Amino acid sequence: PGGVLKFYTAFENTDMDSIRITLGNSTNATYVDGIRGKAYKGSSSSYIKYPAANDFAKSTSFTVSFWMKKTPQAPGSGAEFVFALPTTTDIWHKSEMFFIIEDASTTDFMVAKFLLQDQWFEFTNTNRIPNILNDQWHHMAFTYDEATSKLTTYVDGNALTGLPPNLTDVKNAGAPRGKLSFKNVSGFVIGGPSHLALNATPDGWMAKYTGALDQFRLYSKALSATEVAAIFNAKQ
Repeated sequence: PGGVLKFYTAFENTDMDSIRITLGNSTNATYVDGIRGKAYKGSSSSYIKYPAANDFAKSTSFTVSFWMKKTPQAPGSGAEFVFALPTTTDIWHKSEMFFIIEDASTTDFMVAKFLLQDQWFEFTNTNRIPNILNDQWHHMAFTYDEATSKLTTYVDGNALTGLPPNLTDVKNAGAPRGKLSFKNVSGFVIGGPSHLALNATPDGWMAKYTGALDQFRLYSKALSATEVAAIFNAKQ
């Protein structure tokens, strides 16, 4: 398929991607009621690794879209990886992209970090994300637009506003990044760190995602605010 939706799994009691029928390799995965149909339920021992996110790694702009249902993990239990795009490049975190939820989170405020090509976007202190770890379904999306070199973060169909440049401006050697070029991507992981796709041992602070996930989508374009809102409103 040649469309902009490069990877999609609805977790209907399976980890299969619907775009190119890519099967994942699940470890201790279970399924629960989701925002639509069934959903993946993580645990401290659960994750799914895929041979690839199809041809998403060729994207020069992107959108990551998913529904999540979670409560805060216990302090000291580590940062839970919602997903990770692994690389064989020699870099300590072994990732081109990931999203993690920190163990400093509370029901009222989520402490989270999004990594893109070794640039860290840290939702900490006054930029924590409110009212998302309350054991209800919430939609999240991250878009990157090569035309503006901007990262936009959406929660429940609305873009987070008033964020400082270090949460929106994507750089390469201090300049606007422009077109992305993912390097040496090898596999894709839902619910755990990149190491799990690379037969490597994760660092001690790297934890598997213990919440639920549904409707996980990767696009090769930055969806517009209207398009993201439509996904949220349709529970897709």
